[in-house]
Amino acid sequence: MRALSQLDLNQRALVHAISTDVDLLPRLSALGLREHSEVTVIRRGWLGGPLHLRVGNTEFMLRRADAALIQVLPIASSVVVLAQTEVLA
Repeated sequence: MRALSQLDLNQRALVHAISTDVDLLPRLSALGLREHSEVTVIRRGWLGGPLHLRVGNTEFMLRRADAALIQVLPIASSVVVLAQTEVLA
């Protein structure tokens, strides 16, 4: 398990736990970032700036300090391919 702020670029992950400020939780949930959702880091802001994230069809920026409080499980690309082929079979 890793912090969202530590994900590699274009690495997909499933959100495991969100430990951010209570006031931020409803906003993140409205954007689609909640437990068991899939998230991708698209870009990193320069000099420790915010992360550009994609959750479903929604893209937004999140401060790295807040992203460090979100625990994720990286998704290996081979696992996704296997899951897709099993569904199609």
